[in-house]
Amino acid sequence: MTAVLVLHGPNLNLLGQREPEVYGRLTLEEVNAAIAKHAATRGVRVECRQSNHEGELIEALQQARARGFEAVVFNPGAYTHTSYALRDAVAAIGIPVVEVHLSNVHGREPFRRRSVIAPACRGQISGFGVGSYLLGLDAVLGLAGWGR
Repeated sequence: MTAVLVLHGPNLNLLGQREPEVYGRLTLEEVNAAIAKHAATRGVRVECRQSNHEGELIEALQQARARGFEAVVFNPGAYTHTSYALRDAVAAIGIPVVEVHLSNVHGREPFRRRSVIAPACRGQISGFGVGSYLLGLDAVLGLAGWGR
């Protein structure tokens, strides 16, 4: 069975209460449930993890392949704009990574419009709320014809 790791970065544990006009009203648990349901319809196993710590996200990326994951859907949160270490981890792991964001980062503050991680990813999806994760999952599956 195809396995995909879904990584949520800093502050995403506050979904539903943090700026709901920007990030929506769903909690992280509700987002993860929607991802799991979507994955199940495609015959894919997903594991969703969240961390506020850059090093934990790097270790999760580095260990993904060894733990049997064939791709990663990654919302790096604010690390999107600053973390060359996460960018390097994405580039190093040798499995497809799609960057996702709940909000339309290109329609927000200028500093949010630049991702240092996206160039190391297969693509970026933003602005569709929880749908960004679902589209991201479909994108990584489509890269190799998985889950269809």
